[in-house]
Amino acid sequence: MKYSLFLIITILFSCSNSGVQKEDKEGVDFNQKERSVKKENKPIDVNDVPIDSNKVFDNGVIISWTKRGDGERVQDDDVVLIDFKVSLKNGKVVDGNHLWNKDYFPFIVGYQMQTKGWDFALNQLNVGDVAKIKIPAKLARGDKGIKKDGEKDWFIPPNSDNYLTISIIKKMKPSREVDGSKVWVFEKSKKSSVIFSENNAVQFHCMISTKSNPFYYNSYREKDPYTMYMSDRGIVPGLKKSLLGSKRGDRMLVLIPSSEAYGDKGLEGMVKPGENLLYNILVTDVTEK
Repeated sequence: MKYSLFLIITILFSCSNSGVQKEDKEGVDFNQKERSVKKENKPIDVNDVPIDSNKVFDNGVIISWTKRGDGERVQDDDVVLIDFKVSLKNGKVVDGNHLWNKDYFPFIVGYQMQTKGWDFALNQLNVGDVAKIKIPAKLARGDKGIKKDGEKDWFIPPNSDNYLTISIIKKMKPSREVDGSKVWVFEKSKKSSVIFSENNAVQFHCMISTKSNPFYYNSYREKDPYTMYMSDRGIVPGLKKSLLGSKRGDRMLVLIPSSEAYGDKGLEGMVKPGENLLYNILVTDVTEK
C-alpha cells in the first residue's frame, strides 16, 4: 500500500462558464498549509497506549482511541487531512505518509481510495481523533494481497489483517464550488500562467470512481492523458465547469453530483443511476486551440 496511496494522491472546470463559483482559499496552497499543520500536530506513534477499551464491530473492524478529538464526525464525501501508518501483524510498517516525507495526506471518504475497511473506520471517527484500527483481511486486500511491480515477494501477503494508526487532523474545505461540484486543489502550480478557458484546451490524467465502482477508469493505466475543449459534446458537464481556471501542474479532487454527471440514467456497466462521480486529476497541460 505504500505505493498505492501515493499513486492515488499524485495522480490525486453543456457547458459554459456561466455557473456561479464560490471561491475559498482553503487548500489552495497545499505546501504552505502542510507547514502550518506540522507545527500544530504531534506525529502519530504506533506505540501510543489506547485510552479507551476496544470498540468491536460486527464486520470485524476493531477501533481503540489514543486520543479523543472534539471536532465534527467524519462522513462520506468529506476530504480529511490524515497522518497515518499501516502495519502488518508482525509489526512491519508497509504504508504511511512519513514514507513519502509528507506530514499528512488528503483523503476523501467513501470512494475506496484505500479499502472498504478504511471508509468504514473513518466514518466512526471525529476530527481530532487518534486511533488504532484493526481492519480484517476481507475489508483490506483480501486473498489477493499486493506485490510490488516486477517482484516475487509479497508486499502485503494474501489474507493479511491490516493495522491502521491514524490521526484525523482536519476537514479540508473545497477550494471552489461550481453548480454543486466541489473542487479540492491540493497542489497548485505557481510556474504556469495559462488557465483553461473557453478559448483553449486542457489535457489531464485522471482516475474516476463512484462509491459502487472505484477506479473504473484510469488514464495512467491507459497511458493516454485526456484532451478536452469546452465545446466538446458528451462530456460530463460538471467536469468542464470544475476545470475552468485550472493550470498545468494542478492536482485536485473533483466531486461531481449526479445532476451534473449521468443523472438518473447512469452509465451502463460503470455508473449506477443517481451516483456522484469522483475525479482524481493531474492537469498536464493547457494549450491554445
